Amino acid sequence: MGTGKHIVRRLAAIMSIDVVGYARLMGIDESGTHFRLKEHRTERIEPAVRRHGGRLIKLTGDGAMIEFASAVEALGAAIEVQQAMADANRDQPADTAIVFRIGLDLGDLIVDDDELYGDGVNIAVRLEGAAPPGGILISGSLHDAVAGRLKAGFEDVGSLELKNIGRPVRAWRVTWSAADWSTEPPTSLPGLAAPPALPDKPSIAVLPFTNMSDDPEQEYFTDGISEDIITELSRFHELFVIARNSTFTYKGRAVDVRVVASELGVRYVLEGSIRKAANRVRVTGQLIDALSGNHIWAERYDRVLEDIFAVQEELTQSIVRAIAPQILDAEVEKMHRRRPEDLNAYEIAVRANARAAEAWLKSDAGLRDVAIDDAIAALAIDPRSTTALTALAFAQWQHLAFATAADRSRAWHEGVTAADRAIEIDRSLCFAHSMKGLLLAFSADRDRIDEALDCARLSYDLNPHSMAAVTALSFIEILWGDPESAIEHLLESLRLSPRDPQRPIVLLNLAMASGCAGRYADGVGYATQGIREAPSFAPLYAHLAVNHVGLGQIAKARAALAESTRIAPGQVERSLAGFMFRKPEHQRRGTTFLRIAAGLEDPAAAEALR
Repeated sequence: MGTGKHIVRRLAAIMSIDVVGYARLMGIDESGTHFRLKEHRTERIEPAVRRHGGRLIKLTGDGAMIEFASAVEALGAAIEVQQAMADANRDQPADTAIVFRIGLDLGDLIVDDDELYGDGVNIAVRLEGAAPPGGILISGSLHDAVAGRLKAGFEDVGSLELKNIGRPVRAWRVTWSAADWSTEPPTSLPGLAAPPALPDKPSIAVLPFTNMSDDPEQEYFTDGISEDIITELSRFHELFVIARNSTFTYKGRAVDVRVVASELGVRYVLEGSIRKAANRVRVTGQLIDALSGNHIWAERYDRVLEDIFAVQEELTQSIVRAIAPQILDAEVEKMHRRRPEDLNAYEIAVRANARAAEAWLKSDAGLRDVAIDDAIAALAIDPRSTTALTALAFAQWQHLAFATAADRSRAWHEGVTAADRAIEIDRSLCFAHSMKGLLLAFSADRDRIDEALDCARLSYDLNPHSMAAVTALSFIEILWGDPESAIEHLLESLRLSPRDPQRPIVLLNLAMASGCAGRYADGVGYATQGIREAPSFAPLYAHLAVNHVGLGQIAKARAALAESTRIAPGQVERSLAGFMFRKPEHQRRGTTFLRIAAGLEDPAAAEALR
């Protein structure tokens, strides 16, 4: 019986690479072997794969599976890796040297998400197992595709009976001259150095947008968009952004994004085009993961050119706010697929931040503690990790907001200390200022709300494209007593980034601000939409309840508050103990409406406060 799902196939070359005698090496020197293997991956395997347009399918403790669109590129990468290893092992004792076997096949594969299946994968694995140490064994199909096209020789080893392969497989052993494939460039020619390795941070190159108009005068507008995107993306300290002087060398050239990514040492490439006709302009953009070839994001924007500079600014903001979260989400997803022991300090810190964000939207106290553990683990490796420090501050603030802290005073002090330390290391880090502002807003000293607002405003000034900065500023504006300004900031952020991953938090703040402003119907609408998008986000139900009381819908208010309590026990009690509003009328209204929803006060008490 069919599943109804269309099976996608493609022809590809598969490389299987594995360490010879891995268990023996680990028995001799576990930590040294682990360190050297990571070094070989970073300095030899990954650069060769990038140069030849390969895509990592699977990474194991002692090997990897890599896909190539070209058989020639696959073999070129394999020879480069083995020659690089031979060069690296020249002075290494034989009993501790890391040596690889490589198998290659060209075949028709089944594609399921990022996974590949089929004989091509299985044959590559079996050929790798039959290859000599330091050698390469290829199938007959791949041999036929590469013969005579590379500086390499081929020795026919005949037809092999391979495990779990239902037919004999013709195999060839690859030979090559070290002089033709040496990976050590002459020291007198620094310009021939290998392409830069990928940085720890997610990295992006913004290519010059293409002017598709007949009017060459529009080049200034096209270049301006590209330059502004580079500038604004650089505000995100989580990203490594290639400078304009490097990316604009590709202007006017037809380029392969994989080649660009390899030459510049980045993972992501943004490219686009601009077409102008009369007083209208169309801008298209696409974000590509150059290592996998996957399109992460694509969008088209149509605008009327009434004020060209205003349009340029608005388009830049829309594009930047759209792609920055896409890159960060893609990086987190990539890390989830890796083994925990293979993560470095930066990656552990990013995972801590991602888990804290997930804990926030799921109202999950357990996940909050896991995020704290991750942040502490990252700081043990790198005490100056601002990503880990802000993740720690974020998670501790959540403990305060959800009333899940075992010791509120300790959680507050640990959170503020982490935020202050991050700011001390990098004063331009907007998220650290946001977190300090949020923590100050939860201080036992209510007079610190002005200081909290100053922190949030500074964060927003540092990076107005950061949704975290927008949500922190708007939340504190609500507490300070300016819900109208909060609503303005929040609606503008939704217009510029309508599909942002933090959209439920924006809707929460809109519901809260609407309630403070007396716009109860709007508040119900925003909270209801937020619940559709994030059904486990408990604060949405609490503010839905408040707005229902404002409309006199007491039964609905009590049902909403009951759901909030079910998801996050204790949060309502914290809120009833005293909202943190600066204005007494907001304080009385919020507390009274919640008490009515909880059945602790007569609904008639709401009349004078609406």
